Amino acid sequence: MKPFVLNVALAAIVMSCANSAASRAAWEPVRPVEFIVPAGTGGGADQMARTIQGIVTKHNLMKQPMVVINKAGGAGGEGFLDLKTSAGNPHKIIITLSNLFTTPLATGIPFNWKDLSPVAMLALDEFVLWVNAEKPYNSVKDYVDAAKKAPSGSFKMGGTGSKQEDQIITVGIEKATDAKFTYIPYKGGGEVAVQLVGNHVDSTVNNPIEAVAQWRGGKLRPLCVFDTQPMAYDEPIADGKAWKDIPTCASQGLAMEYLMLRGIFMSPKATKDQVEYYVELFKKVRATPEWQDFMKSGAFNTTFLAGADYAKWIEAEEKRHEGLMKEAGFIATAN
Repeated sequence: MKPFVLNVALAAIVMSCANSAASRAAWEPVRPVEFIVPAGTGGGADQMARTIQGIVTKHNLMKQPMVVINKAGGAGGEGFLDLKTSAGNPHKIIITLSNLFTTPLATGIPFNWKDLSPVAMLALDEFVLWVNAEKPYNSVKDYVDAAKKAPSGSFKMGGTGSKQEDQIITVGIEKATDAKFTYIPYKGGGEVAVQLVGNHVDSTVNNPIEAVAQWRGGKLRPLCVFDTQPMAYDEPIADGKAWKDIPTCASQGLAMEYLMLRGIFMSPKATKDQVEYYVELFKKVRATPEWQDFMKSGAFNTTFLAGADYAKWIEAEEKRHEGLMKEAGFIATAN
């Protein structure tokens, strides 16, 4: 064999070995993945996690099973601390909502989002002001007028947890309208919707996915969405109305906006390959028709972020929530 031909052959062998090594180096789970939900069953985070689990299983997107585990104790602190103390374990991931910020601020637990490894924002969740369909409130003005006329504190607002998103919004409504509510916390958005259907509370600020079944069933009525613009979905849900037909709260004189994170984090010290594996996994999930249907049914804002863009967004949201929590008086004295 001539030297040139020999060199070419050797180079091909070396390249083949390098490609094989690179292939072996690409990380993937080797045992079941725990998918932690730092919230109760039936709520928005729980529904999204279980939808993802079903999609991953149906489309065989992972060789290992994904197991959803609810760890709602301490306003989700149980779940966050579990992941924080699992450094170097890439077989645990968590779906986060805004309690990523509110829980440590309200409780003083030793946790910050920087303790974890950011993976991706899957979507942003809307908040809607809901009332029982039997009540005569057809607009925000009807609702606010009734709340202001009621004896102070007799109007009940149901929500998920204490000193979290729902109560932050409730305090914002109080400040914007001079109405006074008694806030009643429940374990999850599913229970909150049931309590409103039963007239045990007068209103809620549930996410769309948490109350859409009751709206479709004629039990609840949406008054406004806490966003800068109406939701984009035009498929009729109830009485010929679609999500896009729900006006913004600001357009009805209630100048408030609030969107909630639906994102993924890994345990500390995750490697670049491990993070990238999950980023690609969730891109595949988002490409399925089941995910598109889920986004539509829950009227989600479908923004997706990963890497530096995701981290930058989280940093800005952390600062915003610090301000909201201070204004509401929800910061733990330890902070």
